[in-house]
Amino acid sequence: MRILVLSDIHANATALEATLTAANGRWDTVVCLGDVVCYGPDPSEVTAKVRELGATTIRGNHDKAVAGISPTDDFNPVAKAAVNWTQQILEPDHLAWLKALPPGPYETNGTVLVHGAFQDEDEYVFTPEQAMEGLLDSSAPVTFFGHTHHQGGFSYQDSSLEISRTATCIGKPIKLLT
Repeated sequence: MRILVLSDIHANATALEATLTAANGRWDTVVCLGDVVCYGPDPSEVTAKVRELGATTIRGNHDKAVAGISPTDDFNPVAKAAVNWTQQILEPDHLAWLKALPPGPYETNGTVLVHGAFQDEDEYVFTPEQAMEGLLDSSAPVTFFGHTHHQGGFSYQDSSLEISRTATCIGKPIKLLT
């Protein structure tokens, strides 16, 4: 199964459309690792598109803040302003959809979806050491992490942890699209 992984779209419809065009016909299912909204100018359009794609979606920290699930106390002033603006213009049905998004880790189609760290959906994972605990705790051979805004992968095989541009799933290489 070919999985299109979307993450941290942040209401950027132009980037989302470019991604979908570049990956056209190259996926069987879509997952989204959260942060559908905030920062970008198109929260309703992006939310509608992710929903239209039928993407299995988990919540991100910005989705939680816009939906009123979590406070913005630890957000910087720009992020707080983005949350407030998004809350004012987001269509009510999209706001309800964001509020209903499940937290990660979330298992689907033999993969696990996580916004931040496996143990804390709001924590950033940048290094193999940070990823290790989540990889060991994950119930699936492939775990997708979002939140960092950095493309890449961590591969753990034969007691060896590496950073890679490709990952391996059940002995088959997975190419990360660039």
